[in-house]
Amino acid sequence: MAARPARIASEHTVKLAARASRAHGWSSDSSLIITGRDEDRGKEVAVETGGRFIRADLAAPEEVRRLAAEAGEVDVLVNNAGYWELGPTAETTGAAFDAMSAVNFRAPFFLAAAMAPSMAAHGRGAIVNVSTTMVAARGAAGMAAYGASKAALEALTRAWAAEFGPAGVRVNAVALGPSRTEITQSMGDLLDTLAAASPLGRASTRATPTGSPALP
Repeated sequence: MAARPARIASEHTVKLAARASRAHGWSSDSSLIITGRDEDRGKEVAVETGGRFIRADLAAPEEVRRLAAEAGEVDVLVNNAGYWELGPTAETTGAAFDAMSAVNFRAPFFLAAAMAPSMAAHGRGAIVNVSTTMVAARGAAGMAAYGASKAALEALTRAWAAEFGPAGVRVNAVALGPSRTEITQSMGDLLDTLAAASPLGRASTRATPTGSPALP
């Protein structure tokens, strides 16, 4: 059990945790748990935020279970890890499909399964799932498996809201549009094509005009 209320940010781009901590003004009464695969970056963010880093690869079920056990009770769970391999349906390998499924909705499912019951027992808590507007709701060629994995995450969001909401646990999804990050640079012109169809009409940058962090 955590000694004080804890927030766990589950992500591969752990730098975002530092911005989230400052943006929300989390006080010394709360602790921040950061997870990711890159131990050096994770520890750097932990030092900057005063949080604690737990290294875990969310594609591996045993590491998801270990992460949940080491984190203990938390009052906020942010599922913002993501993985994709884009390409035609016929060329999508079983390994790629399994990896996207594992990170994008299996890991969030079992993290919530481990952490949401204690939130409900205390009558408070929050789960925030990070989805992707363009592929989860609209569909795009070459993104069938990735889009399906994010649509599954949004389905989990609705189901958890119905399951845990009556006990005082807030469950929401944040669906962001195409954004320029270190990871999406490899998409090249495809990112601009997707962004042109969005309400903004262009890809957002890591810092939006309002100063909020942007995600892929």
